[in-house]
Amino acid sequence: MVIHVASVAFCWPHVARICTHFLEAENVPVLAWPAYSPDMSPIEHVWDVLDRRIRQRVPVPTNIQQLRTAIEEEWTNIPQATIDNLINSM
Repeated sequence: MVIHVASVAFCWPHVARICTHFLEAENVPVLAWPAYSPDMSPIEHVWDVLDRRIRQRVPVPTNIQQLRTAIEEEWTNIPQATIDNLINSM
């Protein structure tokens, strides 16, 4: 049996025993997936960087179109090194 799985998020205390037995019997490797934590997600830190960059703009965006433009500009101007540092700090 071949099972193609990108990821399976189990909250281990709530997984039915029959499921874990099936996966073991079929030799399906399962990685423990930690509980979701925004602190462990690099994108959450990127959103913070983006938010700070938008708030520092002069003048600040005053309508939706200005905000959209500002977000697009600031997103493309976040240095790759900043993103790399956020990922490496995880």
